[in-house]
Amino acid sequence: MLILPLIVSSIISSLAQLDAQSSGKMGIRALVYYFGTTIIAAIVGIVLVLTIRPGKRGGTIEIKAGAKSAEGRTVDTVLDLFRNLFPDNIMEAAFRSVGTDLKVNRTTVIGPNNIVYNKTIYDPQVVKRDGINVLGLLLFCILFGIIISRLKEKALILKQFFEAMLEVVMQLVRIAMLYSPIGIFFLIVAKMLEMDTLKDFVGSLGLYMVTVLAGLFIHGFIVLPLILFIVTRMNVFKYIRGMSQALVTAFGTASSSATLPVTYRCVEEKNHIDPRVSRFVLPVGATVNMDGTALYEAVAAIYIAQLNGIPLNAVKIIVTSLTSTLASIGAASIPQAGLVTMVIVLNALGLPSDEVRTIYAVDWLLDRFRTAINVFGDSIGCAIVQHLSRHELDVLDHKELLMANHHTRNDSSTIIPLFESGKNRTSIIRTSNHVDSITYDNPTFVVQPETIKPVEHNDDDDHHSTVRTSF
Repeated sequence: MLILPLIVSSIISSLAQLDAQSSGKMGIRALVYYFGTTIIAAIVGIVLVLTIRPGKRGGTIEIKAGAKSAEGRTVDTVLDLFRNLFPDNIMEAAFRSVGTDLKVNRTTVIGPNNIVYNKTIYDPQVVKRDGINVLGLLLFCILFGIIISRLKEKALILKQFFEAMLEVVMQLVRIAMLYSPIGIFFLIVAKMLEMDTLKDFVGSLGLYMVTVLAGLFIHGFIVLPLILFIVTRMNVFKYIRGMSQALVTAFGTASSSATLPVTYRCVEEKNHIDPRVSRFVLPVGATVNMDGTALYEAVAAIYIAQLNGIPLNAVKIIVTSLTSTLASIGAASIPQAGLVTMVIVLNALGLPSDEVRTIYAVDWLLDRFRTAINVFGDSIGCAIVQHLSRHELDVLDHKELLMANHHTRNDSSTIIPLFESGKNRTSIIRTSNHVDSITYDNPTFVVQPETIKPVEHNDDDDHHSTVRTSF
């Protein structure tokens, strides 16, 4: 209920306060950080899974009857990204997105010389799916906010409207946060009650879980805080403590988008990040920054290869890191979206996509941990982008201060016209300190006292401290 108005109002209001150059530099810095940390997360996962080798230990795995499988191709995922990035109808993008429904028909064909081989026929169909098209809304809001900042005074009403809208939404978020612990508790308990047995957490799957959790811990609480400290010299322990409520909410909801209102509050109110940065960086990060998902998919792909006894050379390991990075960017910020993009990584490595079912039993729990790391990575990105953009923000603050002083100066002095009743043909300039000017008997001259600075005029004006009157 709050995600859509929060994304729209936050991005537009933040970009409306920035100029095009500042917003462009800020966006480039955020994207470089997101891509860099995502690749690092994938590398950490690959190193751990090759070291621990969970697929070669712990015995066999029993696949449950209700385990889900999926089909997908890399080209379809890339095309879906572009289709959602440029929606046909911006209003429809608020509640519906575009996706490829891939139907796979596998048949046996008898070829020449009676050679029997398997033939796979793909039938992709573009369909509309329920859910917010975040990519399309992001692009529209970014362009809309930049245009408002360029129009300045002409679009002042729109700027004030979205700023007021954001304040109202944030007040609703504060009210909703009072009841969030109750909702998070029941979400976690409901998932735990769906478990049939604890056998899923032992053996080979148990080692797989340990590998993923160890990678998430190393990336989330060693790599990311280290980057934050090196760049900003901030107290990382204080920053993590300020993000605690957002991390708990991310663990309960397993959705970066659903956690976005809490992330705003923690970043701005507890860690004191500039709202102009957080309201632009966080929505983008909730869509494209998936550190935990990239690590999880890299570990899962190599784990499945180990289970099936398929060796992976150095080239395929590099392909795994790159593919998992790109697939995580295309993953929707909804629960268990990584299972769908996991198929892309498996296809890139030539592994059977049906093997996704082997990790389905524990995916619901790992999904919550990796979502928390995704949200934490977004918040650290805000601090880093703010530190790198501090000079641009200072310049904007200085410009706003000069404009405010200019308007105040123009509104603080008034000129009483000539021949006002009771003034006897004199012109009196009253300034904001209410000190009267010195008036002589000659009605042609009015001289300001020495303690008052003359009012600044343009070069075209031919008078400074003298006002001439004509009769």
